[in-house]
Amino acid sequence: MAKGKTNAMRLLDAGGIAYNMYEYDNKDGKTDGVSVAGKIDKAVGNVFKTLVTQGAAGLYVFVVPVEEELDLKKAARAASEKKIEMIPVKDLQKQTGYIRGGCSPIGMKKLYPTYIDANALHLDFMIVSAGKVGAQIELAPMDLKMIVNATICEVVKKP
Repeated sequence: MAKGKTNAMRLLDAGGIAYNMYEYDNKDGKTDGVSVAGKIDKAVGNVFKTLVTQGAAGLYVFVVPVEEELDLKKAARAASEKKIEMIPVKDLQKQTGYIRGGCSPIGMKKLYPTYIDANALHLDFMIVSAGKVGAQIELAPMDLKMIVNATICEVVKKP
């Protein structure tokens, strides 16, 4: 279980942004977004994952619903890149300060260009990682947009 404040929570506190924090048991190894939604008793549609990608000009962060898949072509267009790909998991902590399953869009080592999928606009609240496995943060989509200076656009694959 998560204990204490994470960098993400400290930044939200400093910005005066309201949020709720949820903790969940991760001993079973189930840290995927759908499992986490069930563990914190929230609708899957409100839970978002943070994906870190790389293009020719650098790194980009995408925040997308956990049940959806990032469309790399749409992501590249959003970031004005020819091509974008996921960064290797082994590079995640070095680049962001976070590990897989605990990667928050808030409080990374650097403020990378961040894109939130447009599905978030229809929600009263969204849930993202608090910055460590076992902890999630619930906040208003526009508050997340503001704190990470994000662009909101459609970046998930359509069925």
